[in-house]
Amino acid sequence: MTRVNVFVEGQTEETFVRDVLAPYFTRQGIWLNAILAETSPGNKGGIVSYGKVKHQVTRLCRSDSGAYVTTLIDYYGLPTDFPSFAIAQGDAMQKVQLLQDAFAHDISERNFLPYFAMHEFEALLFCDPVKFEDWFDDQRAVARLEEIKANFATPEEINNSPETAPSKRILAVIPAYKKTLHGPMIAEDIGIDVMRAQCPHFDGWIRSIEQLR
Repeated sequence: MTRVNVFVEGQTEETFVRDVLAPYFTRQGIWLNAILAETSPGNKGGIVSYGKVKHQVTRLCRSDSGAYVTTLIDYYGLPTDFPSFAIAQGDAMQKVQLLQDAFAHDISERNFLPYFAMHEFEALLFCDPVKFEDWFDDQRAVARLEEIKANFATPEEINNSPETAPSKRILAVIPAYKKTLHGPMIAEDIGIDVMRAQCPHFDGWIRSIEQLR
């Protein structure tokens, strides 16, 4: 069985990997294991600097050379000291691809496969806003999320700022939304195949993992 350690930035992503992605890949003979980022001794969750990420990712790659290492880190809020951050140009997708390439080059381990979520995990939840109704029973809120989705070609293009990032838009409509609680459960209700069909960057990541078999 192919083994993949997924370096994640927070508890939401950790739960998403464990409860949603891992079962999806297990059926294909690929075993995923989520590893939560450490910010300091005894403290986990969050990406505060590239130096801390590089140390942990490199250690993962070298400590288990028989496994692959990938990342699930939001592009939104990414620390500016990541490789090539200051020179990344083009649209958001082009910038993210450049940052991933620079990340891979800087880590320089054969078993490393970087991935930044566009723009953050919550973008995936816009693939099917109706699923929010099962948890919040608010049709008006769902309709507003559908309106937001309709303004973009794909959920991954919902933009990147403190006011308009996907999670900020959800919270503006549904203040009761709790990222770590509701995010993974709504993602599970939506399903990986629906997300892949609507989110090309996410689909590319999933395909790259599938090709590791």
